[in-house]
Amino acid sequence: MSFLKLLQPPSLHLHLHFNHNYNHRSLYFHHQYHHSHRILTQPFFSKIHNFTSSSKRIVVSSILQTDDGVTSSNSDSCSAEHDNDDDVRIVAVVGEGAISPLKSASWLDVMIHTAERLKWVDEQYEMLVFTDNISNSNQNLQRELTTANILLVISVTDPEPVEWIQRYTQKIPNVVCFDSSPALENKLGGSSVNKKTKETAKTILESWVRYNSDDIRFCLLLIINSYIKPVPILKNLRAQGLSTLNCMVKNCGIQVLNCLLDPNCRKALQCLNECSPVDQVCNYQCIASYESPILEEFSLCVLQKHNCLDLDAKIPEKPFVPPMVKFRGEPLSHETAEDLFIGWLGKTEWSWRVVAGQNPAYDQFPCQYQLFYRGKAKGSFWYEPVFQVKTLDGKLVWRRRKYRVKRGKVVGTFQFSVLDNGVVSNENWTVVDVADDLSWGLFHYSGAARVAGQSYTGAVLVSPDGEYPNDGEMSGLLSALGRCCIKDWELFDVDNRSCSGPPLGLPEGSRLHTVVEVGDLK
Repeated sequence: MSFLKLLQPPSLHLHLHFNHNYNHRSLYFHHQYHHSHRILTQPFFSKIHNFTSSSKRIVVSSILQTDDGVTSSNSDSCSAEHDNDDDVRIVAVVGEGAISPLKSASWLDVMIHTAERLKWVDEQYEMLVFTDNISNSNQNLQRELTTANILLVISVTDPEPVEWIQRYTQKIPNVVCFDSSPALENKLGGSSVNKKTKETAKTILESWVRYNSDDIRFCLLLIINSYIKPVPILKNLRAQGLSTLNCMVKNCGIQVLNCLLDPNCRKALQCLNECSPVDQVCNYQCIASYESPILEEFSLCVLQKHNCLDLDAKIPEKPFVPPMVKFRGEPLSHETAEDLFIGWLGKTEWSWRVVAGQNPAYDQFPCQYQLFYRGKAKGSFWYEPVFQVKTLDGKLVWRRRKYRVKRGKVVGTFQFSVLDNGVVSNENWTVVDVADDLSWGLFHYSGAARVAGQSYTGAVLVSPDGEYPNDGEMSGLLSALGRCCIKDWELFDVDNRSCSGPPLGLPEGSRLHTVVEVGDLK
């Protein structure tokens, strides 16, 4: 999948007025939500360190993987003094027992996982997670706060911890509070939220309320990038100004003019301009809603051919996800791995249907079908996802993409590439696990649309009918998710209820399985 953000030059900019009301002292809001998703049993992978009987601290940076399992390193290494002013030292305090909107996962578990995901960006980012069961005599926590440069407070409302936080966090330059007492003051860059920091605060709030692990991590990365040190993966948030405009006029004048004169293409630009540059859901929905040959020509020229925005996103290297090594008791081969992608195609009109996925920008789309097949040419392999899009004017339309697939060096890994609305995306896919009876499978991917400045990771849980595997398969599924460093509460369920008339079918001369025998669908 690819995600496109067109930053309009000054002469094309649409002047938007926001009437966004929030308390500058606290990004304080309450939410109501219900849970219609199937909830999986979540294993607890983290070790909790108790300083006192009344204070709980989780130090993700001190957890090491050994041959014997998970053990804790010397706690002194986690609380050592830091001499470098641009070290990233984050403390998170969450309400004890507080439940998040992420499939009822506790905020404690969500923030522990966020600390782990921060290290995918930079191993030096340290985040310590505490509950609000705090004692005034807790010298260890006080010491951590004296060296912290970011404090994140979530669902803390009881007077005692609120007063404690107010007393011991006055010197922390960046404090952001969610669902907490309005008595807690937010700070960015060393001062209360003001005219200078209002836009950053607004972006943080908008990202947080999307309630997914990517955006929660982004909130912290944005604070780091804005007030502590540059974050390389966020460099693509900055436009190039006149250099972008000059590039567009010099190289793509006809394509720009055609787009501005076409109502549909112009709507696409207006829609994209209203999206936050980090809201991949909004950006991709704009593209899918208004895609057209004129928009594709515009993007192909401005972005893909001339890179007028001067962007350069890389495919994420972390997390490292190993492929499955055996299927039905036999070592996995390239041919078998391809057959597992092909799945049920031949017995049904599709290879797989997507049950759920980890990437919010893609897995919001209903009725996702996967078509994998061998091409007519020797050695060719293709992937065509078919999915519905609810356009911004309320219509349901079908979309279909076509990826070229090549084998990776390691059996069970593949390289995908696609031209999506004028922008090339490259992705690395891994066959993580597939049940022997093909009742379910899990595929992981990491990718980048280089010239659009977007990189991403995700995974898709698939089955022949779009339903979750039965309870007897859940332990295997949880194990596979763990190898992807994904928690079950990160998955977004795909709406597979109203899926009549998908544009399926294969090109003439397509070939299917060569090794794997596929039984009848039960």
